[in-house]
Amino acid sequence: MFTAQEAFKTEQLEPRLEAAKVAQRVVCFMDAAHFVFAPFLGTGWCFERLFVKALVDGQRLNVLAALHATTRDIFTHDLTSITSETVCELLRFLAGVYVGVPITIVLDNAR
Repeated sequence: MFTAQEAFKTEQLEPRLEAAKVAQRVVCFMDAAHFVFAPFLGTGWCFERLFVKALVDGQRLNVLAALHATTRDIFTHDLTSITSETVCELLRFLAGVYVGVPITIVLDNAR
């Protein structure tokens, strides 16, 4: 018995990846990452207690990117915030790069 994720993988994703391998389609995986400018100490031990200064406002670097499944090309968009409009901008950019070729964009389960 297949779960919904297994069914998606075998019935939809794998055929598209096979088409991408023979250049009949483009498949990209798109996601966002949020990097925080601050020190994070995991398991650091020392003989003297140290304090590492960090920014007060917790500045972040937001990166929206799409990874081409077969060529491993990365298309990025550095932003102050990631909104539905910035996602649409990256989608329009990809559509302009791959004119006339079917494109599949695989997203995570974010809203």
